[in-house]
Amino acid sequence: MKQKFNEATPQRPEGDRVLDASMVVIDLPATIEQLKQEPSWQDSDRNAITVFKTDGMRIVLIALHAGAEMVKHTANGMISVQVLEGQIQFNTDLKSSELSVGQMLTLHEQIPHSVVALKETVFLLTLTTTMPVK
Repeated sequence: MKQKFNEATPQRPEGDRVLDASMVVIDLPATIEQLKQEPSWQDSDRNAITVFKTDGMRIVLIALHAGAEMVKHTANGMISVQVLEGQIQFNTDLKSSELSVGQMLTLHEQIPHSVVALKETVFLLTLTTTMPVK
């Protein structure tokens, strides 16, 4: 398998990190610390970084300040949300759930949902993506 790297951006000028390989090790505590040191965290209500991206799956580490809201939206694939720090309220039109550290939920595709950080929160978002036609 060919390794895939990200490209450096002004937000993360330190450069390449592996996004896809036959095995990718992700240091979550170090990545959380990195997110909280970046200007995006200091200047807005959130910050996020993709830690794994391949055909069929993407994993994003998201940090939200208390009160931050991810307004209602849909995902094209199934998602899971796992809270690592803090507490969120996850809302759909039919149900709302509060999630704390160590809790996770799953949601099927195309269901409108929103997320509100009840405290400063960090969570992992895993989503399925369309597999290429072979």
